[in-house]
Amino acid sequence: MEQLKTIKELINQGDVAEAIRQLDEYLITDSTDQDEAFYLLGNAYRKQGNWQLALNNYQYAIDLNPDSPAREAYRMAMDILNFFNKDMYNQ
Repeated sequence: MEQLKTIKELINQGDVAEAIRQLDEYLITDSTDQDEAFYLLGNAYRKQGNWQLALNNYQYAIDLNPDSPAREAYRMAMDILNFFNKDMYNQ
């Protein structure tokens, strides 16, 4: 859990690439708190603007733990993506 706190801090500080690297390693080597790791991985990808990978990782977290904060993050990400109107850029 301490490692996940450190990774969360990396994401908050903007060192997203390092956070993703550490999360990938964590998911391979540690079987505890995987729902939290997938949630953080979703946050990291969202910060990079990679919405598809963010949503995928949020869904993995929700599959592991239906009460995960990833459920709300997934909903908010979908709201943002549904609000985006490409036609506004074609004027």
